[in-house]
Amino acid sequence: MSDRHHLLVHGGTFAAVGDGGDISGVRGAGSPDGLFVRDARHLSRWQLTVDGAVPESLTPVADGDTARCVLVPRGGRQEPPAYTIFREQAVGDGAFVESLKITSNRPVPTTVRLAVTADADFTDQFELRSDYRTYAKIGATRSRQVLDDGVEFTYQRGEWRSCTTVTAEPAPDGVEETGTGARRLVWTLELEPHGTAELALRVAAHPHGVTTEPQVPASPSAANEQLLALEGEFVEGVPFPTGWPELAAACARGLADLASLQVPATGPDGEELRVPAAGAPWFLTLLGRDALLTSLFTLPYRPQLAAATLPALAAAQATETGADAVAQPGKIVHEVRHGELAHFGQVPYGRYYGSVDATPLFLVLLGAYVEQTGDATLARRLEPHARAAIGWMLDHGGLTSRGYLVYRADQGGLANQNWKDSPGAICSADGTRATGAVMAAGAQGYAYDALRRTAWVARTIWEDETYAALLEQAAADLRDRFQRDFWMRDRSFPALALDGDGNQVDALASDAGHLLWSGLLDKEYGEVVGRRLLEPDFFSGWGVRTLAAGQAAYHPLSYHRGSVWPHDNALITLGLARYGLHDEARTVAHALVDAATATGHRLPEVLAGYGRDTHAEPVPYPHACVRESRSAAAPLALLTAVGGA
Repeated sequence: MSDRHHLLVHGGTFAAVGDGGDISGVRGAGSPDGLFVRDARHLSRWQLTVDGAVPESLTPVADGDTARCVLVPRGGRQEPPAYTIFREQAVGDGAFVESLKITSNRPVPTTVRLAVTADADFTDQFELRSDYRTYAKIGATRSRQVLDDGVEFTYQRGEWRSCTTVTAEPAPDGVEETGTGARRLVWTLELEPHGTAELALRVAAHPHGVTTEPQVPASPSAANEQLLALEGEFVEGVPFPTGWPELAAACARGLADLASLQVPATGPDGEELRVPAAGAPWFLTLLGRDALLTSLFTLPYRPQLAAATLPALAAAQATETGADAVAQPGKIVHEVRHGELAHFGQVPYGRYYGSVDATPLFLVLLGAYVEQTGDATLARRLEPHARAAIGWMLDHGGLTSRGYLVYRADQGGLANQNWKDSPGAICSADGTRATGAVMAAGAQGYAYDALRRTAWVARTIWEDETYAALLEQAAADLRDRFQRDFWMRDRSFPALALDGDGNQVDALASDAGHLLWSGLLDKEYGEVVGRRLLEPDFFSGWGVRTLAAGQAAYHPLSYHRGSVWPHDNALITLGLARYGLHDEARTVAHALVDAATATGHRLPEVLAGYGRDTHAEPVPYPHACVRESRSAAAPLALLTAVGGA
């Protein structure tokens, strides 16, 4: 067996299984295997044995929405397999289903002892990350109860209670203890000559805080049909480019992935919504920045994503100051978590507001949505939330006092609070990290666009000319300040940020392309920046690097200091097109589409920064989310930027 994991995703549920369909409970920096619902592992072990041995994979699990593999007992050339197992698995919303078909290859009756060892440790996702933290769980208890047709695992800690139920048809002949807390479901199967026996196993997760019963699909094929129907709804009616089949395939793959990444959320009036999760495996939850950018990319094609994302984020908007969560009135949430550690305050991410850019992006999406759809009703409904967001930008955000949106490292949370949020991402060319109150360039572009778009909404929908004029003046002033303070004249390029002393953080970074998307730069500056991003130190052939090569800070396998991010490149492409640099936009779009074509038409969260001139295939980043909503939506942004060219 290999250590690879295969992801099955549906809504707020994902399973990661090995090549043979097993779950072993491995911990590590990559994808932990298991069944996860609402940030908790509801299956930590799921291992098949036949006659006391683990079968080997004849055909391992392949990528797809259903895990299928063919297994046989281990043996040699002189001992052909006595039986063949056909294993199929899928997930539903809060559920995992498996079908097992074992076929005898012998001409005589055969007795086979089949067993599935199951366990549920209910580990929080934050415990499975390789950051060497431990979390006390005083008073926590686990229990197991044998059922007529399976077993139920329960976890309790104070008022927190979660449960996983495993049932089978036919019912197991017995449920055995293993000495480890796991339980072994066993069957003795009498197979006729060349006969077949079939088993159906169903796992239902009952997370804390969810009162509705999960709708467990009858079989993997039924789960797959549900997902295919949902994917079909997302893809239907989108005008894919007929002259560029590779882009069309990437758009279709992206929309299908977005269909599986919809997670539940609640609006301001308690209404139930479905919004794009950030990505699987680690971020199958609502992240403000990610949902907003995904909704912006898909807006011309699937405006219903924006129509759900906006009220969901409005409902979670901060109304008071909270130091632990970096909350301030009017601020849009960065991350929402439902797990045990968030519930008990052991991590700050239940509702965490450590983002400098989610708030302006909320306003950008609101303005773009109204302009695209003409839906004035939502703009009126969210007027108090939008005005509060503007208030945050001007007050707590720093626009009035510092002239720019500002963030400070959050001890216990995120050091950087723009999209490049890894600890060393905001740095000088020599790798020195920015200190103090940081003013990241990209966030200023979002703020400029937010002010302008909200001014338009205020004038056309809210009929408040005075407020509109105030916002337009604030935007114009920000533009003037930015080009004075951020522009590095000796490099003809904007700084990545200003540090707490107002000094330029001089790394050459892809964030400059976000300024094109926002329209913050004058045309002359914008054209210089756009062409610079296509020079070889920036452009890898698979996309624009987050940091230009040749700088001491550059590393092709760094998360934010030399890698290639599809969503980053989508914003750059839209920005290039905005400034009339259509040839450059097509160059970046073709590079991304080629990368998608090389990876089954699915763009991962991030690629390594190695150049196409030395690597004929895109090199994967080792810990990337395989399914990520911004990357899934990126091909649609390319379609908007360059059409079918």
